[in-house]
Amino acid sequence: MSSESRKNQINIAAIQQACSSDKTASLAVTEKLVREAAAGGADLVILQELHATLYFCQTEDTSVFDLAEPIPGPTSQRLSDLARELGIVLVGSIFERRMNGVYHNTAVVLETDGSIAGLYRKMHIPDDPGFYEKFYFTPGDAQFNDGHSGFTPIDTSVGRLGVLVCWDQWYPEAARLMALAGAEMLIYPTAIGWDVTDDPDEQARQLDAWVTVQRGHAVANNLPVVAPNRVGTEPDPSGHSDGIRFWGNSFICGPQGEFLARGDDNSECILAVTLDRNRSESVRRIWPYLRDRRIDAYGDILKRVRD
Repeated sequence: MSSESRKNQINIAAIQQACSSDKTASLAVTEKLVREAAAGGADLVILQELHATLYFCQTEDTSVFDLAEPIPGPTSQRLSDLARELGIVLVGSIFERRMNGVYHNTAVVLETDGSIAGLYRKMHIPDDPGFYEKFYFTPGDAQFNDGHSGFTPIDTSVGRLGVLVCWDQWYPEAARLMALAGAEMLIYPTAIGWDVTDDPDEQARQLDAWVTVQRGHAVANNLPVVAPNRVGTEPDPSGHSDGIRFWGNSFICGPQGEFLARGDDNSECILAVTLDRNRSESVRRIWPYLRDRRIDAYGDILKRVRD
């Protein structure tokens, strides 16, 4: 392989794992899988949403705020040390304590030297049965004090990463804004699963919708999409439901929505692919969606409802 072809390729890995109520145990599994991914040649490793703990949003419990950490903090430091040791860019997920009373669901991107390349704080926050995230998470800032948008890619040594988080994956506006800001891929750390009492047909519809909408973002923006999700059944601490069975099915697709790798619904795994940096440029030359956007006609998109 020539030096030019190596420069134009990036090896990425997405980690799918089960989680524990013991943060130390969960992070030990994460570290093991990250090491395996790096040993396999990964330049960029992406972890799932809130990978250090169980998905605690099934109930509203003020004691759970004790799990939150500042950034930098213990978990981000552990991930930082790992990125530096392995020489990889690492995307982690942390329940962030920004200040007393302000907590975020935050993706942290660590550079190969262990420095923090950037943060993305989840912008869309759900509040559904079993997913009571509005109780815990403040939405990310629409605009930071320096004027840049909350939907801003993070520059790293492996490229511009359009990092979003879980519920953001249902919003084409978020994907488009990342693409317009020069993101080279869309990344969605995720924690999503089934109500275990749902019938199989409903479960299949939900999973298919989740996969389809993200493949649509890949197609509409001519960008690869990486979506790592967790596996395992986690009980509802309140006992009011039967808990959530996280459906895994982590996947990586290319800029035409083509599957490059996909996990199953129950196994911890590493999805590893090599992406060609020139692929999006090639696709955009023959499918020029961004060229043909009618930005003069989209003003009403900023309205809540066109009534």
